[in-house]
Amino acid sequence: MSTQSPRRTTEGHDPPPVGGILWTVAGELRSVLALPAAMTMQVAHPAVGAGVDQYSVFRTDPWGRGERSLRSVQLWVYGGPEAEAEGRRLRRLHTSIQGVDAHGRPYRALDPSVYAWVHATGYPVYLRAQRYLGTRPFTAAEERRLYGEWLRVGRVLGIDDREMPGSVEEFWPYYRAMVRERLEPTAVARELAAPDAPVPPPGPPPLRLLWPLLRPLFTRFRAFLTAGLMPPDAREAIGLRWTRERERRLRWFGRAVRVVVPLLPERLRYLPLAREARRRARAGGRGPGP
Repeated sequence: MSTQSPRRTTEGHDPPPVGGILWTVAGELRSVLALPAAMTMQVAHPAVGAGVDQYSVFRTDPWGRGERSLRSVQLWVYGGPEAEAEGRRLRRLHTSIQGVDAHGRPYRALDPSVYAWVHATGYPVYLRAQRYLGTRPFTAAEERRLYGEWLRVGRVLGIDDREMPGSVEEFWPYYRAMVRERLEPTAVARELAAPDAPVPPPGPPPLRLLWPLLRPLFTRFRAFLTAGLMPPDAREAIGLRWTRERERRLRWFGRAVRVVVPLLPERLRYLPLAREARRRARAGGRGPGP
């Protein structure tokens, strides 16, 4: 395993364009629903799973960690000049994350192939979330545009172009090889996907009082979305169960989401950083995106 840290391949930050596909989908509520599937695919890589198991606070502070992760993703897309600073912050944060995985193999969080896989998981999950929760699946042209924008995010994060496939056509053989050769049901992946995971209560007092009743509903719903919005081959590699009945339920849920989310006012439909970026874009005459 290489120990070289990821490096930038372009000068200056190069975030996705205003009005692009990521601009439209990354800050909407539907992106939050897809996040558990991508995170579980990430930690199914033994090196990533070991790093999260040994260094993350996801067990003791899952709500804080989730909030920080969401803010980070939003900065990559909507942060403008802050995107590059966020990329540098993440690389500094991961510099000291290293150790031995469950198989006794040394790992480093900034190993280029490991760092690239964490980023790569977002692309197939965006496609699958769009298929189930969006108005319609992406066209082939839109899939290529989305992948090009995702590569730009990777450069912001300091991922070497050589570690990411350069096109959609090259991505899928890389993805299938990673799923086949690297993914496994790591302890953290199983924990994140468990319908009875021991999740501590969130901060607000009313929710804390109701959490004994709400926790089983929340963890089952999270497990349902985790498996449902994950590509089937990754789901199988991790050992997650899926049935025809669950598939029907996911399709019905997607229909409801497609009706309800577009009717929400912008302040409820979009996350805070996305709302502010859209406001600035309108003020600058660039519009809120498609």
